[in-house]
Amino acid sequence: MNRLIVGVYLLLSISLSLNAQANKEVAGVVKAKDKNTTIELVGANVYWANTQTGTITDVKGEFILPLVAGNKNLVVSYIGYKTDTLLIENDRPVEVVLKSDELDEVLVAGKKAGSHMSRLDPLTKVNITGAELCKAACCNLSESFETNASVDVSYADAATGAKQIQLLGLSGNYVQMMTENIPNFRGLATLYGLSYIPGAWMESIQISKGTATVINGYEALTGQINVEYKKPVNSEKFFVNMYANNTGRWETNVNGSIHLNDKWTTAILAHYSEDQKSTDDNDDGFRDEPLLKQINFINRWDYNNKNGFTSQIGIKVLDENRLGGQMDFHGSQPSNSIYGINIDTRRYEAFYKAGYVFDDDLTSVALVANYSKHEQNSFYGLKKYDAQQNSFYANLIFQSYIGSENSKFSTGASFQTDKFDEKLNQNFQTPEVEILNREEIVPGAFFQYTFNIPERLTLIAGARVDFHNNYGTLFTPRLHAKYNFTPNTILRASAGKGYRTPNVLAENSYLLASSRNINIAPDLDQEEAWNYGANITQYIDIAGKELTLNVEYYRTDFQNQLVVDADQSVDAVYFYNLNGKSYANNFQVEGKYEVLKGLDLVAAWRLNDVKSTYNDELMDRPLISRAKGLVNLSYATPLKKWQVDFTTQFNGKGRVPSTSDNIEEHQRPDSFDSYQIVNTQVTKYFRKWNIYVGAENLGNFTQDNPIIAGDEPFGDYFDSSLIWGPVMGRRFYFGLRFSIGRE
Repeated sequence: MNRLIVGVYLLLSISLSLNAQANKEVAGVVKAKDKNTTIELVGANVYWANTQTGTITDVKGEFILPLVAGNKNLVVSYIGYKTDTLLIENDRPVEVVLKSDELDEVLVAGKKAGSHMSRLDPLTKVNITGAELCKAACCNLSESFETNASVDVSYADAATGAKQIQLLGLSGNYVQMMTENIPNFRGLATLYGLSYIPGAWMESIQISKGTATVINGYEALTGQINVEYKKPVNSEKFFVNMYANNTGRWETNVNGSIHLNDKWTTAILAHYSEDQKSTDDNDDGFRDEPLLKQINFINRWDYNNKNGFTSQIGIKVLDENRLGGQMDFHGSQPSNSIYGINIDTRRYEAFYKAGYVFDDDLTSVALVANYSKHEQNSFYGLKKYDAQQNSFYANLIFQSYIGSENSKFSTGASFQTDKFDEKLNQNFQTPEVEILNREEIVPGAFFQYTFNIPERLTLIAGARVDFHNNYGTLFTPRLHAKYNFTPNTILRASAGKGYRTPNVLAENSYLLASSRNINIAPDLDQEEAWNYGANITQYIDIAGKELTLNVEYYRTDFQNQLVVDADQSVDAVYFYNLNGKSYANNFQVEGKYEVLKGLDLVAAWRLNDVKSTYNDELMDRPLISRAKGLVNLSYATPLKKWQVDFTTQFNGKGRVPSTSDNIEEHQRPDSFDSYQIVNTQVTKYFRKWNIYVGAENLGNFTQDNPIIAGDEPFGDYFDSSLIWGPVMGRRFYFGLRFSIGRE
């Protein structure tokens, strides 16, 4: 008790000291001058030179920043404008007008900063910029991580085209997917949601590792992936992207934004893609990739009254059809003679955001709401699976401070509801239908406190309580810390709990492309896990260039988990609650350095130790490489006219569920060997447009015989789910981007 009293006393003393220091501050406004126009810059970086103390400008372009003893150099920067450094002698208001960078058009198209980690963010968060997305074809979100060392994307099976991500050694089910900080692509959208966001729509991607903050819910057991769409206020007036590859896939993206007046802006993002060429390079009688047709559309409106209030509203509509199975199948109805797969999806979304920033610029209130309706009608051979999901999410957030901006808090309330209507018929020729309807209603509340010692320490402590209609009261505590040993040595650590409701069929429907029976245990519990870990970042000056080193370790411990057991029998897949241990250890080392002028190098190595209890035996989780590596080289010519990108992905050995009970010709090894994938791209930049050509899987490596018994798909041994490597071989592509920027 005495130690607790002393600790509280010291904390209060530090806080009072900071309050005293905070009385002295500098305020100002940041503007930009481009040709004959001067505008306020929203989101400009303002910080004291060689420190971690900084802020960003608000919706009026204004900022307030505490003075730092002994430091008079204030740095102001914004992408596309020349960085300015001011000498601050007193606390009088300042006005900064940044000038346009004459090379901005070339920089944007050619070689802006790629992925990076902010020195100020207390979370282990990797920011992938638009420049990084242009290093590869990046037709959609699933193809946006080819040059990233933290996220892996692979096919879930060899027949449906479903893709899944892995973060911290675990599947994407445990990652909270978000679009503009709205939880999205849950349930029915889990398997194919990565393809619902075209690359041309994305402004940036943020990858947070470890447990997230409590503001966005109790999920995010291993991290968050947040996608920021292009905004009407700063996106191109007009943008078009066209892409085609040698396997018959092509797509077109057209974006446009209009500034109606100084308060209203709107944008339209439109996408059409089609893959109508059947390929069977491995001669197993099945399409290597399903035929695909997708129409995707967003219309959004932004309002800013220039007096603290902003709001956004938008709609999204998607229609997609996937046709897979045997090469001779072309129908829209299941057949008992030719094995076919058809997944017909329609998805509708609507969102609304509103926020108000009070006069002190440190107090704000925001409301976020999103509604989605997802319909899927599908069949896999003889099996039919029809489902519908209606979801609504709302989050009210209030942020302010206690005494000074070094002591902040966020609090609010949220509401999440999901209604699933699912029907499974394991043989369409029989009338037996399994109904798996479910409804979740979850109101909740949260409080989060952030304490900051400038240039040294940031602590974020949060907790939330949610009231689940099926699982009762859920308590979610989370803690994050960032400590600067020096301006160039930063330690981040986090610990917290998370929950997740498993959606058995919605998230695992690709397993229906198999002769295995589906056995679901009754009374499945929520998944529950603790996640904790740390990251240390070291910045080293070598020959006038900065080497960035990241070393991190994360562990996820499950108290309960949905076990997907394909080991117990070759004739079935079993879904049941965890009875024993389940954990994931993830260790990664990553380095970034500009080797030569214009030549950037990224190298990373990761070890995965992922185990779970299957039928009372603790085993490695199947189909996961124990080791991963990545090397990315990116070179841009001095005038940024050409760019060449080269990426090698190393994948280590892993376990495969046993097939020893099959007859000999349908048995597979119980493990797979290491392999590597090579991708490359060359881009030529012009003033308003660029062309790019590239190759994926340059070495043409594919998994041998990915489908078991493909010649007898209605027999007892057919299985397309044991996938650990690429299904598609070498692919060449060509693309063109054209944009008219905004002055």
